[in-house]
Amino acid sequence: MGRMNLGTWLFTLLNGHLVGTDAAGNNYYQERSIRPNGRARRWIAYKGEVEASSVPPEWHSWLHYTTDRPIQESARRPWSKKPIANATGTASSYRPPGHDYEGGRRAPATGDYEAWTPESK
Repeated sequence: MGRMNLGTWLFTLLNGHLVGTDAAGNNYYQERSIRPNGRARRWIAYKGEVEASSVPPEWHSWLHYTTDRPIQESARRPWSKKPIANATGTASSYRPPGHDYEGGRRAPATGDYEAWTPESK
């Protein structure tokens, strides 16, 4: 069933219906019954590490009720990039020039910057 805690696994076993699986092997479920708000609860069982930013766009839209059915992966445009996980806090994260991990040195400020003051127009 994928990676989930005992409570979610039991809820999935009793109330869940497997809707589909993405290319990474994550399983997507929907509750069999409709809630008072007119929607069935939707959730994901991650195959590997639990990382929300690794959910492909076609499944993200389904999880957030943007679409009634997941968008087919074949409907992607040729120019679309494959989704990548959020790299914040890792060695792969973006570090601009001047960041401490990039040597801590920035290019000197140029004369093209003028600070705004309330009196200026």
